[in-house]
Amino acid sequence: MTTVQAERRSDVATMPRLASTKPKRNWHGWQFTAPFAIVFVLVFIAPLGYALYLSVFQNKLIGGNAFVGFENYLHALTDPQFWDGFLHVLLFLIIQVPIMLILALVAALAIDSARLYASGVFRMVIFLPYAVPAVVAVLLWGFMYGNNFGLTANINQLLGSDVLQPLSGQWILASIGNIVTWEFVGYNMLIFYSALKTIPVELYEAAEIDGAGGFQVIRAIKLPAARGAIAIATIFSIIGSFQLFNEPNVLKPLANNAISSYFTPNLYAYNLSFAGQQFNYAATIAIVMGVITAVIAYVVQLRGTRKEV
Repeated sequence: MTTVQAERRSDVATMPRLASTKPKRNWHGWQFTAPFAIVFVLVFIAPLGYALYLSVFQNKLIGGNAFVGFENYLHALTDPQFWDGFLHVLLFLIIQVPIMLILALVAALAIDSARLYASGVFRMVIFLPYAVPAVVAVLLWGFMYGNNFGLTANINQLLGSDVLQPLSGQWILASIGNIVTWEFVGYNMLIFYSALKTIPVELYEAAEIDGAGGFQVIRAIKLPAARGAIAIATIFSIIGSFQLFNEPNVLKPLANNAISSYFTPNLYAYNLSFAGQQFNYAATIAIVMGVITAVIAYVVQLRGTRKEV
């Protein structure tokens, strides 16, 4: 046997041993993420897929459930009731969200200034409405808004005239905005306050040495540091505005003439599905609103996280 043949036999003999030392695939990571993945598929992917499936069908009198492609989407894009509800939430977004975020930012700055007496109590009082369930909060304000009972009725009776009409068609959107602002100012305040607490103390010391005043510190240090938190709160508020449902739905029995069945897109989809049995078109409305909300939220995220040149 030559030396070359011996080396080849030695290599062949060691091949199984080398193969046996190959590291096996580690599935521990998948085992940890499997519970979340299962829940995610069941509560998000599966309902979304089913909604997409429903949106391309239509239940007809003749032929039953028939495939119609994008016909439901074309109908939604030309539906005046859908766009009327969309204008309501868009107007709500443009007016209510800035007011709510400004109030939350002012409250966070006041608490962070360390000049506010009993700041812990102040923070708890502002956050407390967020702990109240949404339906309970709307019922609470609904009883105060009532024309024949509650705080509004008592004030009108005292003045001898119907001066306050928060459940009228002219003021109903502002009344709903007041409820949402009362509920979520504390939530957004905590987001801003958490961002402000991450600012290094050295920046304040340097600003004090440079003789910067309180407003200069806010403009040059605090607001830039809270920029990411402001962007996140804005995105959450945009999504919440387009999902407006609880408030008009609960107030509808008290303001039936002011709140229609299509007052918001979500309320429209709900009534189409549970009152009109139009499940296919309701799924289409929900998907269209989801796409619009995602696009607007993404644009705001790009602008909010864009680095200054």
